[in-house]
Amino acid sequence: MGIEFRLLGPVEACLGDRQIVIGYRQLRCMLAVLLIEANRAVPADDLADRVWGTRRLPHRPRRAVQHSIALVRRALALTMEARIDRKPTGYQLTLDTQTVDLHRFRARLNQAATERDQGAAVLFEQALDLWRGEPFSGLDTPWLNAQRDILKAQRHAAQLDLTDIQLRQGRHTLLLADLADQVQQHPLDERLAGQYLLALYRSGRQAHALQHYQHLRHRLAEELGADPSPPLQQLYQQILVADHALTVSATRREPVPRQLPAQPGLFVGRTQELRFLTTALDEREGADGALRILAISGIGGVGKTWLALQWAHQHLHRFKDGQLYVNLRGFDPSGQPLPVSVALHGLLDAFGVDAAAIPADLDAQVGLYRSLLTGKHVLIVLDNAYDTDQVVSLLPGTPTCMVLVTSRRRLTGLVGRHGARAVQLRMFSPADAHELLASHLGADRLAAEPQPAKELLDSCAGLPLALGVVAARAAAHPDFPIAVLAGELHDRAGRLDALDGGELADNVRAVLSWSFNALQADTVSVFCLLGLAPGPDISTAAASSLAALPMTRTRTVLRELENASLIQQHAPGRYLMHDLVRLFAVDQAHGRISSGAAEPLRRLAGFYLHTAYHGDRMLFPSRDAISIGDPPVGCHFLPLQGKAEAFVWFTAEQANILAIQRVCHEQGWYTEAWLIARTLTTFHWRRWNFQDDIAAWTTGAAAADALSDPVAQVWTHRALGHAYSRARQPVEALQYLRRALRMAVAAHDLDGQAGTHQGLAWALAAQGNYRHALHHATRALRLYETLDIPMWTARALNSVGLYQAQAGDYTRARESCKAALALARQCRYQDGEANTLDSLGYIAHRTGRNSEAVDYHKRALRVFRDLGHAYQEANTLANIAQTYAELGDEGQARAALRQALELYEQQGRLTDANRIRRQFGMSEPRPVLSQ
Repeated sequence: MGIEFRLLGPVEACLGDRQIVIGYRQLRCMLAVLLIEANRAVPADDLADRVWGTRRLPHRPRRAVQHSIALVRRALALTMEARIDRKPTGYQLTLDTQTVDLHRFRARLNQAATERDQGAAVLFEQALDLWRGEPFSGLDTPWLNAQRDILKAQRHAAQLDLTDIQLRQGRHTLLLADLADQVQQHPLDERLAGQYLLALYRSGRQAHALQHYQHLRHRLAEELGADPSPPLQQLYQQILVADHALTVSATRREPVPRQLPAQPGLFVGRTQELRFLTTALDEREGADGALRILAISGIGGVGKTWLALQWAHQHLHRFKDGQLYVNLRGFDPSGQPLPVSVALHGLLDAFGVDAAAIPADLDAQVGLYRSLLTGKHVLIVLDNAYDTDQVVSLLPGTPTCMVLVTSRRRLTGLVGRHGARAVQLRMFSPADAHELLASHLGADRLAAEPQPAKELLDSCAGLPLALGVVAARAAAHPDFPIAVLAGELHDRAGRLDALDGGELADNVRAVLSWSFNALQADTVSVFCLLGLAPGPDISTAAASSLAALPMTRTRTVLRELENASLIQQHAPGRYLMHDLVRLFAVDQAHGRISSGAAEPLRRLAGFYLHTAYHGDRMLFPSRDAISIGDPPVGCHFLPLQGKAEAFVWFTAEQANILAIQRVCHEQGWYTEAWLIARTLTTFHWRRWNFQDDIAAWTTGAAAADALSDPVAQVWTHRALGHAYSRARQPVEALQYLRRALRMAVAAHDLDGQAGTHQGLAWALAAQGNYRHALHHATRALRLYETLDIPMWTARALNSVGLYQAQAGDYTRARESCKAALALARQCRYQDGEANTLDSLGYIAHRTGRNSEAVDYHKRALRVFRDLGHAYQEANTLANIAQTYAELGDEGQARAALRQALELYEQQGRLTDANRIRRQFGMSEPRPVLSQ
């Protein structure tokens, strides 16, 4: 139920069928002024002058204005659609102007000026129908009276414009009575008189027309001392001789262009994009004077033209004056985009303009083209545009038309300068790709060979062109198994050769080359290097090191590749390359990268290693520093600031770091390979990525073995054992830890021995073998004390205390853990502090001091959260839930349990989640232990 304001008659406000009582004349006057100036601030002094007019102003005019505003606000309090605000420059009534009849009247007049006769007539009639009498009737101030006179003049002009249209439509007989009345009201209006004369003449009343002209001539002479205007005199002469030019006749009809190519025969998917195009059209239809432009961009072969034609054919009824289509050949085998003048000649020809009548000057051609389109409802499809400049001259000058542009480029200039709405077309989803292939080959044929069909779809990677080529080849041999074609595409190196339909437009390599050939030289080089980069995506900073370019230049090059739809910015500063585009990039890299792939990839490895190393120092400041050497020349690593930034970076880059680590191992860069694994461990541990940690350390251990470096071998095998232990794979954990211990003893590596004893203690404790776990933890403690490493001594002390508690020796356990806590705090070892607080909570819980246990666990929880240690956060929450349950506080227990379960499920730890579900409230829990 919306609000409606009426000014074209008595001042009224209605909410649905209900009229809002505004109040006395002064308040209606105030509302009228604010409505006329809707969405503009009016100074208080102006309001006083306009509302009180010639009447005596109040003693304090501004106070009176404030009082009146308050009363009007109160009257409008029933609706949220209109509000009066105090602005620095005055009072403003903010609302949708379409709720005010006066503004609707003027908007329709403005729109009518851009329409052809039929549409303009409808708008004029709608505008005139809004009038209910004298504007602001009953209100009399000089300012409102002036506004009333302006509106009445606009209404009279609109009526005359409508009459002109109706006369052109041959409605003279129906107009006669109204024209006679109007002539009585405006006896000296010569335009009105001319309309009346023409209506009389066409109605067969030539004598009456001539008589009325003479009457008007005498009256003009008597009252104004003037003769009729030249146009009126000419009309009189034409009536006098019965000029046939005054007769209503059918004018030559302009041709209605229907240039759209045929609707796609097999069209699937794109539901969201089709809906977007329709919504954009609907929204722009309601925007006064806004040119409607939609720009569809995407990689070659993704189906831009198909989408444009499918949508256009679905909405033909909305463009009654025709459809224009131009292939601008922006990315064409010829390499030459269609000249704008050639495109304009074709468009003018579509409207029947004789070739000899087309101006030679380009600007004159554009002017003629736009003049022909004025007021028409035409769809203009500009297909395969090269850039914004090629399109601008082909844009109409009227909002009644709509332009649909397709291009491999983003056409940001069209969006920024001309308000185009942009659609970036993505690859097909697996479901849509399957539907398209099934449309070609039949669902039964795909269902008969599900695995080969899946391989076929995977090889096409959602690119509609590739799917079409594959479908055509399969359809040509309906008796061949799909597995045969899938086998041809299985080899990545030869896949582009297999995706050749025999013609340029059906050759994936050729279609991609048309975009590639339009790139600048240094952009070509970066494009090729991006194809060589491992990992699912790449950041601007990583690309800068890969290409050895400054960051500013790298951003420019990546923007050009994105505009060419050869890469996709799926997150701010992060770019993806489609699988088939990557194959094409690798194909083009051969012979173009003069130094080969080794040097750029080593720079990329240096970027990831050095950034990850400094990020690891953010996450774990107390960790021992090691030497990783200097970054390669041209490598620009990121100086990460703080834990939060480090976590964000590791989360985004983890898959890329693992990918470059594998490249390092394959290339024989073994030192980088094992050091990369070390930089990832803290992140993996705090983000429960234990399988990724195993993968990283497996590659790291293989690299260390290849180096035959005893220190690296102890490090990597011990760390791999740790990773298996955390992933709850005890057999593999003990295998690698015992191997690491033998290596450390053989190398006389005391630090390696201590760390491995610590790892063995954790692995054995996880199996419930606390006696042997305590033995190894004690050995680790003695070695760390000998080495005088306080941080690791604190860690070992906590482990000793925990295993003492698990063996039932709570007094010694508490002493060990308190000593561990003091030492951890002394050396600012937050991980050790949090783990030890958790151990003390466990000891307190096991000795019946549950309130103390809750306090310890909560303190541990705060530190774990500060560290971003989500894995241990979940464990500690589970401990808090169990302890609260024993205290009888069900509310607190349930709250902690909900949080723990949520984290367990996020981390994929379903076993832990199911265990505490079973234990909670059913039996005495065995808390999850921090180590």
